[in-house]
Amino acid sequence: MAAAQNSGDAETHQAAKRLKTDETEAGNNGEKFISNFEVGRVLRDSTREKTIFVHGKIDDQEAIVILEKTPITEDVLPEMLKTSTQTLEMRNDIYSTYKLRPPPHLSGVKTTVICPATEKHVKKYLRQETFLIEETEQDYQSITLPYINSQSFSVQWVYNILEKKAEADRIVFEDPDPQDGFVLLPDFKWDQKQVDDLYLIAIVHRRDLKSLRDLTADQLPLLRNIREKGLEAIMKRYSVPASKLRVMLHYQPSYYHLHVHFISLDYDAPGCGVERAHLLADVIQNLQHQSVYYRKHTLTFPARADDTLLGKFREAGRL
Repeated sequence: MAAAQNSGDAETHQAAKRLKTDETEAGNNGEKFISNFEVGRVLRDSTREKTIFVHGKIDDQEAIVILEKTPITEDVLPEMLKTSTQTLEMRNDIYSTYKLRPPPHLSGVKTTVICPATEKHVKKYLRQETFLIEETEQDYQSITLPYINSQSFSVQWVYNILEKKAEADRIVFEDPDPQDGFVLLPDFKWDQKQVDDLYLIAIVHRRDLKSLRDLTADQLPLLRNIREKGLEAIMKRYSVPASKLRVMLHYQPSYYHLHVHFISLDYDAPGCGVERAHLLADVIQNLQHQSVYYRKHTLTFPARADDTLLGKFREAGRL
């Protein structure tokens, strides 16, 4: 995801309303809200990830609905096999396939609603061609940084978390130190029902660090603290060891306030590709060897066709 979607991500974080299909949580209001959705067009779908992104309207307001099949977990497997109805589709020698219809409480679909949705949200989820940008130190200073500063991307929702004005009940761990401290909480992509797709975010308390580009050896205590205490907190809460976690930073980030991703190795999460992901252990090692490594080094990142930053690089003759 490229820089042009950053403000959209912030708005998404604030506006997204998770509607559980679990009958104990959905309630009549949630069911009515979904039932009022008028399908417009499919922005993107993935049979591999079992997700679909749909643009439409809810009560005459622009809306995006994201539907994702929930994983089958070990604790519900026995009940699912015993209580589901089945229809034979094909049999050939020792092989047979069936269509299984689980009972309603075991066939939930995780649903995210963004309403009212802006054009930025639509562009964010729309399938588009992607390009790879190689950003030099000079490119960052003359193209990327002025673009970031001119856009004034809002991260107020991040400050709300840090100040306990929002999502305080979701915080898994906090180190309150103003220089090296952070809060650790689940990412909205994780429903917290199983650790196979575990996904948490560590958000630093400092407000002067926008991205990987701002890091120098001076921030090594902060980065080591996040890695050590973040891994310790996840092991304590979820019994997932460091050897089962991918701990990384994105460049470009989806919002400009330094944060670190803790993701299960079993989860092929968006943004884990080499063109965008930087392992925290590698970041620490690079800064140990060269204090200004990430200020001097050429960094690559993907940009979608509608990304304004991509246009800036084209205007500068860099693509």
